[in-house]
Amino acid sequence: MLYEVAILENPTKKEAEEGKQPRLVFGPKAVVAATPESAAIAAVLQGNNGEKVEVDFARMQVLTRPFA
Repeated sequence: MLYEVAILENPTKKEAEEGKQPRLVFGPKAVVAATPESAAIAAVLQGNNGEKVEVDFARMQVLTRPFA
């Protein structure tokens, strides 16, 4: 199945109070995988055009949806 994967970095509580919005750090990227979870892993392993994804894992939000 074809999925679309994106990763957002949410602002800290203080940044959110100051009006800062989530930051797109990866994707969206199309990935062929069996499940949404494996699509997220495959997208990150394939990379962002060879660039390392710089993100605070505690504030990371992974979005995966079927491509339709």
